[in-house]
Amino acid sequence: MKRLTLAALLAATPAVAQDLVTRDRVGLPDAPNVMTFRLTPYDLYSADAATAEHFAGLFTEFIRARPDWRIETQLQTGDIGPEQARLLQQSQAGRGPDCAMVDSSQLALFRDMGVLQPMNMVFSQDEVADLFPYVREAVTNEAGDVLAWWWFTDLRVLYRDTSVVPEAPATWEEAQAAARAAADAGREGLLFNAGRWEGTAFDWLANFWAQGGRLVDDAGAPVFGAGENRAAFLAAIAYYRDLVESGAAPARVTSITNYDAFNAAAAAGSAAMFVGGNWQYGQLRETLPEAQFANWAVSELPGPTADQRATGTGGWAIAALSEDPAKRALCGEMAKEIYAGPGNAYQGLLPTSAALYDEYDAYDGPEFDLFAEALRNGVARPGAAIYPEISNQIQILLGDVLSGSAEPEAALDAAFEAAKAAHARQ
Repeated sequence: MKRLTLAALLAATPAVAQDLVTRDRVGLPDAPNVMTFRLTPYDLYSADAATAEHFAGLFTEFIRARPDWRIETQLQTGDIGPEQARLLQQSQAGRGPDCAMVDSSQLALFRDMGVLQPMNMVFSQDEVADLFPYVREAVTNEAGDVLAWWWFTDLRVLYRDTSVVPEAPATWEEAQAAARAAADAGREGLLFNAGRWEGTAFDWLANFWAQGGRLVDDAGAPVFGAGENRAAFLAAIAYYRDLVESGAAPARVTSITNYDAFNAAAAAGSAAMFVGGNWQYGQLRETLPEAQFANWAVSELPGPTADQRATGTGGWAIAALSEDPAKRALCGEMAKEIYAGPGNAYQGLLPTSAALYDEYDAYDGPEFDLFAEALRNGVARPGAAIYPEISNQIQILLGDVLSGSAEPEAALDAAFEAAKAAHARQ
């Protein structure tokens, strides 16, 4: 579908309407109906001028079709945790916006607190059914109400230099063998985040989730250190530890706290494989010489067996927080017409609906087929208040185990006790 630029839209608009997009408003200043929208600084108010202009065009087109509405915008900061906590508190107190961007990891918490309002009037049953399973579960309740629209996602995949690792390893054992062979040939076999930051916990958790492990129970209490979850947790720790101890992964992984380190290793020709985000494929294509980039391929993360796969998923959702049906409808229509589809394709963000991969040329290419397939095994972080502390404890645990300063069982016991104590204080 052809999209007009902001300049073209404004040129065709009477002078009185040429301030349809401002720093805190979309629509005419005297429009009788008002919806407040709290958004992130990555699209309409992006620091990238081209992105901001593109979304301003989308919003202008959207609001011109609804001249009786004014969207008053509120900008969130990039400090996600505190911002989402403030949004939840304000919504519980009846002082929140009518519509807002909600981090996908917080959706379950917002749902459990009862602040999300249905937008069933906007989304059909077929559209809901087309969502990836983990997305559909996150945005609907037991009654089938659509409580939010998760409009883009991401995932973690395995990158490999096919000149060194021709076949995609499907299991942990195959990954370690391929990485060890690459290390014997003078390359860094398998790189991954293992320093002290959220990326370390999130990327590693795919190995735990692939075994069916759960971090928290239905009440949001930590359960990862007991029963079957404990066994799965220890197995996933052992996988990473064995990679480092065997030399399949270099000891320096414990200092990696940025995905850019993997791009740098790929550019230097030192890495054979790494665990990275889907967005890095485009970065490698832009930065590596064509012949060098041609050697790189992506595949699903290996699992304990070829049939046990998982990948961590993130992204943002748009949710209605107002009880007003008209505002709920406008919120859903905005998510559907601006963000989920046109916004995704422009920014190269992965849609949560399988059909959109075929609808937009931006998703042509075998890598997107792989991403779409891998998302069927996607797992989102639990929207429990204790998750940040669990992540913190996982980061500490992995650092201690991989550096050799702690044994897995003792490290897990310490992490589990710390998480339970923190949960008791909440």
